Amino acid sequence: MSQPTIRPIAPADLAAWRPLWDGYNAFYGRSGDTALPQHITESTWRRFLDPAEPVHALVAERQGQLVGLAHYLFHRSMTRIEDVCYLSDLYTVPELRGQGLGRALIEGVCAEAHRAGVVRVYWQTHESNAAGRLLYDQVAKHHGFIVYARDASSG
Repeated sequence: MSQPTIRPIAPADLAAWRPLWDGYNAFYGRSGDTALPQHITESTWRRFLDPAEPVHALVAERQGQLVGLAHYLFHRSMTRIEDVCYLSDLYTVPELRGQGLGRALIEGVCAEAHRAGVVRVYWQTHESNAAGRLLYDQVAKHHGFIVYARDASSG
């Protein structure tokens, strides 16, 4: 198989990006009745193309087809002077998994972070994502943190 091209997302990629985005969301249970509202997807897409936004997207392209995505953002940290990079979303088409696409996308995000003067890239995944964790254990260190979340309006 040919090596993928990892590149920033472009306005013309919307139609090819959307099935990847939908696949990513379905992987985490957001499909059908639990799918993200359309306005969130539209807003996310616009943010990638707005240079004033801190969110970015890379895509993996192989033989003219988009086969993976990585969404990331730069943000401040209370434990570092420089920004850090949060790799928010990583997805490759299921039929090409295990062929280096995920690794290439992670390396692409790390290269973009380095160019931006960022020294730390981090991400999270669901504990049930065994295939992803096999890769992540090869390219990064798990620091043992457990993630909690709640809606800010909850009491």
